[in-house]
Amino acid sequence: MYKGKSHTLFAKYALPQMVGLLFNSVYMIVDGIFIGNRLGRDAMAAAAVSVPIVEILIALSIALSAGAGVMVSSYIGQGKTEKARGIFSLSVLCTAVMGLLISILGNIFIHQIAELLGSTPSIHDESISYMRYIITFSPFLLFSFLLSGLVRNDNRPKLAMFALMFGSVSNIVLDYVFMYPLNMGIAGAALATAIGPVFSVLIMLPHFILKRGDLYLIKFKIKWRNICSIYVLGFPSFIMEFTIGIITFVYNFAIVHYGFGEIGLAAYLVIGYLMLIILTLFLGMAQGLQPIFSYFMGAGEEKQSKSLLNFSIKAFLATGVLCYILIILFSRGFFTVFNPGDIELINFAESKSLLYFSGFFIAGFNILMISYWQANGQTKKALAVSLARSIIFPPVLAAVLPLIFGSGAVWACHSVSEVMTAAAAVIMIVLFEHKRENSKTGI
Repeated sequence: MYKGKSHTLFAKYALPQMVGLLFNSVYMIVDGIFIGNRLGRDAMAAAAVSVPIVEILIALSIALSAGAGVMVSSYIGQGKTEKARGIFSLSVLCTAVMGLLISILGNIFIHQIAELLGSTPSIHDESISYMRYIITFSPFLLFSFLLSGLVRNDNRPKLAMFALMFGSVSNIVLDYVFMYPLNMGIAGAALATAIGPVFSVLIMLPHFILKRGDLYLIKFKIKWRNICSIYVLGFPSFIMEFTIGIITFVYNFAIVHYGFGEIGLAAYLVIGYLMLIILTLFLGMAQGLQPIFSYFMGAGEEKQSKSLLNFSIKAFLATGVLCYILIILFSRGFFTVFNPGDIELINFAESKSLLYFSGFFIAGFNILMISYWQANGQTKKALAVSLARSIIFPPVLAAVLPLIFGSGAVWACHSVSEVMTAAAAVIMIVLFEHKRENSKTGI
């Protein structure tokens, strides 16, 4: 099924998913451009409050997609196609239930959620206006990521790419229509973002309904063991994607705590957009490789898996270095697009971004290792790296570094956490290889 040299497999599966997710990240970025140009700094800060919500929703969906994807590809590698269809059908049911619960409960507690995520009194009403559409349409966002992941596992990576791209393009068009001719304000930006995934889902549904691949809905028995397996295998991916939401929450809180105020929140919004692009490159490539690693595991092709991993490490590191060079050269132009008239904001964002992204060249390595270990059933290692770069290091560094080096050091915490996580991952790799060598020699 997955035949060819490492660079061929990488180009065929990693790059389409990267492109699809990159276009999908436009959902939030285009909103920022329209909001900044049309409504100004305070509206941008209000939109920033909702970013963790979107990232959490994406994280939940990717967790299901990755967990089900590992099981589906492994079963297909073993020739157990009917079991793969049962897991696919179960993941669809889980997503539907989860989406409805989020939509209902999220609207009930929307004011409390906004306050928890850093909404200030001056931007609270606008934050609610933006967040309400995101929460209400959350089932479609969940399904867009679930189906794109499983379409990819069903050997249709280009379909997943096209569906995500179409949703992004529709978001751009609707942003303009809702915010300019219809003058709907920040609610229009949110509605455009909410509708985009609807188109993505509609494009992918025929693949499964018309049975164009190995995966489609079948009657199945609900087994809690399978549900647990999906979530356990997908949990590292949840943490990996949830990292963006967690870090955004930590930074929103830290920015207000250390006195950077609304300009800090607005600057971090546009820095966050740039972060989203870079992490999306890595996440997309890692997700594109997951079905191959899982298939190789199921088929017992360890040599091919290691060869692909070694090639991918080089590709991820090269991508990270290139991204930082581009940030040094062009970040000011990127920030200017969002609010050309606010020179103070542009200067602030540019000065903080160089420090913020200084260690991001290594983030791709961390994300790749999470995906690789997860695809091979080494969930503990994947989870350890995921937790290190999200829940463990960033909050601790955000609390400690500013006390030692001053409040400005808060902008370096994310990069430092990635470097520390990479060091921990390398230690795990070395220890594992040392243990394998000892077992071979009987020591």
